[in-house]
Amino acid sequence: MSSYFDIIMIPLQLMIVFFTIYYFTISIFGILPCKKEKKILTPKTTFAVIVAAHNEAQVIGELVENLHMLKYPDSMYDIFVIADNCKDNTADIARKAGSLVYERENKQDQGKGFALEWMFNKLFALPKKYDAVVIFDADNLVHPDFLLEMNDHFCKGEKIIQGYLDTKNPNDTWVSGCFALSFWMINYLWNYAKYNIGLSSVLGGTGMCISTEVLRKNGWGATCLTEDMEFTMKSLLDGVPTCWAQEAIVYDEKVLTFKAAWNQRLRWAQGQYDVASRYIPKLLVAGIKRHDIVLLDAIIHLFQTYFLLISTFFVICSTIYEYVPFYTNVLYAILPYEIWQVIGIGQYVLPAIVLLKIHAAPKSWFYTLFYPIFVYSWIPISALGFFRRHNHVWNHTVHNRAISFNDVLVPESAELGPKQIVFTKQDK
Repeated sequence: MSSYFDIIMIPLQLMIVFFTIYYFTISIFGILPCKKEKKILTPKTTFAVIVAAHNEAQVIGELVENLHMLKYPDSMYDIFVIADNCKDNTADIARKAGSLVYERENKQDQGKGFALEWMFNKLFALPKKYDAVVIFDADNLVHPDFLLEMNDHFCKGEKIIQGYLDTKNPNDTWVSGCFALSFWMINYLWNYAKYNIGLSSVLGGTGMCISTEVLRKNGWGATCLTEDMEFTMKSLLDGVPTCWAQEAIVYDEKVLTFKAAWNQRLRWAQGQYDVASRYIPKLLVAGIKRHDIVLLDAIIHLFQTYFLLISTFFVICSTIYEYVPFYTNVLYAILPYEIWQVIGIGQYVLPAIVLLKIHAAPKSWFYTLFYPIFVYSWIPISALGFFRRHNHVWNHTVHNRAISFNDVLVPESAELGPKQIVFTKQDK
């Protein structure tokens, strides 16, 4: 009986060993000190800053005001807000705050991907031309140096760039705190690490900079539930990787309840399965044909949800194996027990290093106690996402944390209070 199960279990173990070593090795390059390059500080790039907004009256005003404060020449960037199928006064608030508002009504093609494609066509028809588009979500806040950092990367020849995804409300609840922790680790141990060794990062939905040349040549064409991931993979096939701007910071609002987090992550899981099913075969053929490790690495990224289900199945089987041996355990034959110990310890040490690097507040350290709940909840979410992978119905995430950028500069818990430091238009 054991030999029959070995046919399944041994390949699974080999896969787990490969993924474990791969993730652990990659992550090390996210915390090692890297050579500092000389920055291009002279603004040379013109930007169309685009915000996709659906019923975002609670937060859109703060973002537009924040965008006007960016340390970049006013003449070199314009702010566009897509009021997409809005039933509130998002358009009025955005217009009064000083943005160019485009109102879209389309009940059939709903979702951010469709809204962006519609807006790009409007943008390209304008007399004024831009070197790049920068995309934000309506709930975001943006660091004053964001466009300067993107200008630096763009002037060095990078065509698709993802900014650092921070959180504007990491201390609201344990859910937003765990979301923040997961994004901080992805920033350092995945995106920054890959960028440091020449692999492609992955677009994160907001804080994205894309060359208009790339958009004109290859089109957007990303309208699924995870349009950012779809465009990343589409662009890789076209020979354009996604680069990483560690110091171009955008502050994203994280949901407050476990139910909202469940629904949001379920949408991401559905979208990733959808993208994976369509792009893994293409990336595999192209990667082998071109001998391109960057494309093969992208396959590993898309395979993550599948790997989570596979590793969960293996853990269940291993638990049963403790009482009823029914396969050959080759894990420790491939890697010595001591190596597994190092990797196991590293799973706790690396997140701690990231928290130290970002000078995390005591509350963020406290939320690490709840982080296993957040992580393991991905298992049922991924399973459900697999069965719902053909469901393309877009669900809106409600945002209502109307926080100004000055509140992000100095958290409310700080001794001096948020109003002691004020960033204004005159600080440009």
